[in-house]
Amino acid sequence: MRLFVRPTLREAPLLLAFEGWNDAGEAASMALRYVADHLGSAPLAEIDCEEFFDFTVARPQVAIGEDGARRIDWPHTVFRYGSMDPRRELLLGWGPEPHLRWRRYGEQLLSLLARLGVSRVVLLGAYLADVVYSRPVVVTGSATDDARLEEHAIGASRYEGPTGIVGVLGEELRRAGIEFVSLWAGLPHYIGEAPNPRGALALLERLGPMIGLRVDLEPLRAEAARFEEDVSAMVASDPELGEYVRQLKRRGFVQ
Repeated sequence: MRLFVRPTLREAPLLLAFEGWNDAGEAASMALRYVADHLGSAPLAEIDCEEFFDFTVARPQVAIGEDGARRIDWPHTVFRYGSMDPRRELLLGWGPEPHLRWRRYGEQLLSLLARLGVSRVVLLGAYLADVVYSRPVVVTGSATDDARLEEHAIGASRYEGPTGIVGVLGEELRRAGIEFVSLWAGLPHYIGEAPNPRGALALLERLGPMIGLRVDLEPLRAEAARFEEDVSAMVASDPELGEYVRQLKRRGFVQ
């Protein structure tokens, strides 16, 4: 763990997302980066990747800087911070899902929360499902207190099965007595285009009222509308895909 600065934080929640298995359509990571950009966030910390990654699976990237020098970009988990309003800050963390030592990774995260005095975490994720691409994206979740979900009309997830780092961290946070909410967007499995701005928008529309976050979502809404138009054109041009979507619509009508 490398902590770059020690800012004065006032009831700052941490927003987390992980690329990979937990991030269908890259919707969760897109949502988080959208917030980071709009807050003008600054570097805070990072969890070094060396202990937690298989570099033959998530390879480092070679980049050439403006000075012509080559550098290696490693898949760290990065943390940034910015002001939600004049009285509160927001912490943001993202990176690829680690491959190894998830319990140890959770210890690193809990150590950071303790050092910064953070007592509230929101985890973002997205999953693939049999849903109609043009209908509103359904967001479900889990939380230390289900009343938090009910308060914002978010259905509780009943998922059972394999889980990712988001599910593991939720359990670690619960055991540590740290309040958390996990929000998941359900996206159509037959649409491979990414990032999916409709999923990112649905997550941020639910997240905003929950933590009092106010960012301008109009650019994202416009991007989501263009994305839906592109998908509609793709479905219309593919008879087999179009028939599958019609079957999903009929199934939903029967239910």
